[in-house]
Amino acid sequence: MALFPAFAGVSEPPDSGSRKELDWLSNPSFCVGTITSLSQQTEETTAPVSEGSPPTRSPLKSEPSDESDANTKLKQTSRKKKKEKKKKRKHQHHKKTRRKHGQSDSSGSEPDTGAEKDSSSRSRDSKKESERFPQENTAVADVGPRFVWLEDIQPLTGETFRTDKKPDPANWEYKSLYRGDIARYKRKGDSCLGINPKKQRVSWEGPSAERKPPRRHVERYFTKKNVGLMSVDGVAVSSSPGALASEPLSFIPVKGSDDVAPPVTTWLNPLGIYDQSTTQWLQGQGPAEQESKQPDSQPDRENALLKAKVEEFNRRVRENPRDIQLWMAFVAFQDEVMKSPGLYAIEEGEQEKRKRSLKLVLEKKLAILERAIESNQSSVDLKLAKLKLCAEFWEPSTLLKEWQKLIFLHPNNTALWQKYLLFCQSQFSTFSVSKIHSLYGKCLSTLSAVKDGSILSHPELPGTEEAMFALFLQQCHFLRQAGHSEKAVALFQAMVDFTFFKPDSVKELPTRGQVEFFEPFWDSGEPRAGEKGARGWRAWMHQQERGGWVVISPDDEDDEPEDDDQEIRDKTLPRWQIWLAAERSRDRRHWRPWRPEKTKKQTEDDCEDPERQVLFDDIGQSLIRLSSAELQFGLIAAFLQFLGVPSGFSPPASCFYLAMDEDSIFSDGLHDKKPLTSLSLSFSGVSCVGRMDRLGCRRWTRGHDREGEDFIRNIFHLVMPLFSVKERSQLCFSWLQYEIAKVIWCVHTKNKKRLKSQGKNCKKLAKNLLKEPENRNNFCLWKQYAHLEWLLGNTDDARKVFDTALSMAGSKELKDCELCELSLLYAELEVELLPDVRGAATARAVHILTRLTENGPCGAYTGQVLAVHILKARKAYEHALQDCLGDSHVSDPAATDALNRLISLVKCFMLFQYLTIGIDAALRIYEQVSAKLKGSVSPEGPGPEDSAGPRSPSGVLEAVTLMHTSLLRFHMKVSTYPLAPLRLVLSEALKLYPGNQVLWRLYVQIQSKSHSASKTRRFFDAITRSAKPLEPWLFAIEAEKMRKRLVETVQRVDGREVHATIPETGLTHRIKALFENAIRSDNGSQCPLLWRMYLNFLVSLGNKERSKGVFYKALQNCPWAKVLYMDAVEYFPGEMQEILDLMTEKELRVRLPVEELELLLED
Repeated sequence: MALFPAFAGVSEPPDSGSRKELDWLSNPSFCVGTITSLSQQTEETTAPVSEGSPPTRSPLKSEPSDESDANTKLKQTSRKKKKEKKKKRKHQHHKKTRRKHGQSDSSGSEPDTGAEKDSSSRSRDSKKESERFPQENTAVADVGPRFVWLEDIQPLTGETFRTDKKPDPANWEYKSLYRGDIARYKRKGDSCLGINPKKQRVSWEGPSAERKPPRRHVERYFTKKNVGLMSVDGVAVSSSPGALASEPLSFIPVKGSDDVAPPVTTWLNPLGIYDQSTTQWLQGQGPAEQESKQPDSQPDRENALLKAKVEEFNRRVRENPRDIQLWMAFVAFQDEVMKSPGLYAIEEGEQEKRKRSLKLVLEKKLAILERAIESNQSSVDLKLAKLKLCAEFWEPSTLLKEWQKLIFLHPNNTALWQKYLLFCQSQFSTFSVSKIHSLYGKCLSTLSAVKDGSILSHPELPGTEEAMFALFLQQCHFLRQAGHSEKAVALFQAMVDFTFFKPDSVKELPTRGQVEFFEPFWDSGEPRAGEKGARGWRAWMHQQERGGWVVISPDDEDDEPEDDDQEIRDKTLPRWQIWLAAERSRDRRHWRPWRPEKTKKQTEDDCEDPERQVLFDDIGQSLIRLSSAELQFGLIAAFLQFLGVPSGFSPPASCFYLAMDEDSIFSDGLHDKKPLTSLSLSFSGVSCVGRMDRLGCRRWTRGHDREGEDFIRNIFHLVMPLFSVKERSQLCFSWLQYEIAKVIWCVHTKNKKRLKSQGKNCKKLAKNLLKEPENRNNFCLWKQYAHLEWLLGNTDDARKVFDTALSMAGSKELKDCELCELSLLYAELEVELLPDVRGAATARAVHILTRLTENGPCGAYTGQVLAVHILKARKAYEHALQDCLGDSHVSDPAATDALNRLISLVKCFMLFQYLTIGIDAALRIYEQVSAKLKGSVSPEGPGPEDSAGPRSPSGVLEAVTLMHTSLLRFHMKVSTYPLAPLRLVLSEALKLYPGNQVLWRLYVQIQSKSHSASKTRRFFDAITRSAKPLEPWLFAIEAEKMRKRLVETVQRVDGREVHATIPETGLTHRIKALFENAIRSDNGSQCPLLWRMYLNFLVSLGNKERSKGVFYKALQNCPWAKVLYMDAVEYFPGEMQEILDLMTEKELRVRLPVEELELLLED
């Protein structure tokens, strides 16, 4: 047989010569019958494929002829099973299944179409078993997708199979088998075949088939569903017009058709089928007025009223689209609309959803504002209202872009700049000190260009200069609170030179040109304002034109360095305590900019902390021109107040609460002991430079170190010659009051050694000031000097000073307000000297106030004043008061002196009447003045009325009210008197002046003695609803905290628990609610003091996690306040490193890094 099967049937020539040579081409193992059977099987297999049946691969195997009958039966059974499975596969749309394993000689697998489709990417079985197919004495190869060579077929008696050696990458790539290769099954029952149920058991994982019945909890009244039912409107119940029967009816009769009156037929209603309203409509008539005006129920009446208001607003805004206030009122009206029960509700269940949906209210407001802006493209108020509203919707980046667009369109609007700066300053995610500092510089330089006329497209608006000054002060307080005190002091130093010592040659230049000329002076190393030897910018420039200064070697007498405070006194303390003490110590000592001393041959490289040096780039953009004399004096007063000198200046209302960061507003040291003569130092909650004390630390004017005191003294010597006599008198008064405040601190701390030296220095200063020719008749300085002697205990010397000053008065009588103030203080000190012995003290005070009304000089006290002189003095006071009240409504600037005179006169007259007649006579004077001035009263801005003089009749009434309350408190101290009059006066005054801290402090003190807090709470609630200042919130919180401390004191005596006489019910939760409401107010969210109080209160409760949440919430609103971070280090010592990293990231000033602290602890 030939090797090539195709030519197997070709006959060969017999006896060929080459036959023997070609024997190697013959294949004895091949027979023609095998290839014939193979071709037949191929035809049989391809036939079902063409008909649409799934192609299968069937490796065939020939059977031995001597097979047993049992084997034949098994083959038949296997064939039946295969047919059944083919039917199932057709019914299941060719889904893949796998054959169960049968006997060893008939078991196998049948891959279906799914296996064929996945064969290119997934080959799961390493061994494919061949299947036995019934053929008679025929062995054929696999003709499926993978055919088998005949050589691979084993002998007929063995098992035919093939090995797939191609690796499957899916086994490496996936963690389990392909889900299509796993047979589906459904388990019936929990048993398993083949196990002994007595000894074996199968635990099936997964949820049990049994479903537990749902357990319904009994709903209480406080669940959300039941609370919602409480606000559902009730059904109106109307009484029956008929009379009530005496006995209950067994049944209610129903009117039948016979009882109804027959209809009246008319020409409009011939059939009588129309009702009365339809008949009226056909006649052209409407319903009766009473029927149309009175809806059926109360909700209908409310809805009708609200709909009428909405229609009225729509009509008015259509007629007056340019009315900005009308649009704003329409926006505010939406809150009232949404509170109503479902005016715009479509479905019954939608009322509650709409009534409680804040988003719906915001969307309606936004739609109204967009309509308003379309009609008023240039309105800044409407755009600001839209930005404030969109803060609830937009991302911070989108909101910032809109702010920048608005600022670009209105660069001359100072109010817009102020709100933009506050927005950027309170964005924690984008905040950094350098970024906000440069933004302030950009704002002030832009407004300066507008003021100079450099920006032609936008003219200067009224009040631009005052607003620029307020923004400058806001920047200085921002730098102080962020810890960069050197930059804030340098800004004030530069402004003093830039304002008061400007060379004449550059005065005509625009602000930018003047700043360029100022830079060489700043970089020259010349002494600046407050430094020793400072001469000013003008003198330096003149001398530079002449060839420079002549350097003279300075005296080294006073240059002995002061011993530095030892920063780390006890290394055994915890790290956080050591860091806080050292940080506060450096804050107190290093608030002045570092300058190299030429006498010591220092250079800029010798500075240990480069942050203490202030470059011109840090201050150049923030320099502004102040042309108003009032603002120029305000700059010096603000600088002195910034340094801790009580000059009577408080920050402007726009930045007052931003700068408020200490709790000195709640305590007044000597006010309780001496209600008439307590020295009010106007701390107002704004700390001075270099002070970052912990909350609760008493604020006293302690002064600075020696270098700081020299700095303040140099400021006074430099600026005093720049002002008029009146302004110089005010500066001298502030300086002397600052020294007296340090004496009061020494008296309080009972430091006799320091008190002696401080009193000596203070008296020396007062005498030097009074030696000046212009100050010899200055009654303000004489008053301060006499008060100083009285405080030091030198009563006789003080009386001599008072008598000397009064003898110089001449015939001024009651016309000089300063003379009245001097006599008033003298009389008050005499009254308070011996409050128990009313005789001599009262006689001296009456003598002083009586001699004030006489023409002659004040004589020495000789004894009891005659009744005739008292009557004459009373008449003189009455005539003078009538004259002042007649002139008090003058609106010109000269009216300030008249108002000051009125205040002094009323105070003296009230004290005179109190001493001569009684407290009721003083009360009548107060009522007379208040009735005259109440018509012109308008509530003042924030802060107490501690300025140099009142600006309006409102300030007069406020000062008179303070005097009246002081008299009442003194009278209650020395005698028995009810508390109701004082409470009434304070309540009425606080409604007019909700920002007066002194009045609030008095109100809280007297109300804390009351057992019932309901009246106080109602009063605070009424004030906080209507007033814009933050003081009502702060003092409401303080009042509740005082009550809580009182309750805890009663409950815990010597550490033991006792039964409480006053229950604590809800005080903690009430205080928390007050804090949350205060934070949501307009001024509360950016007030560092409020956040410090909230954090301190939560820490005192022991809730650390809640306290941390409030701390990070505070940083979201006040990220610039360094005191918040320092409080957090104290409250959460474990988070110290994280807090310091956060301070470094936001560029707040950290004067003692942790690395340096570690080195100091190692030494």
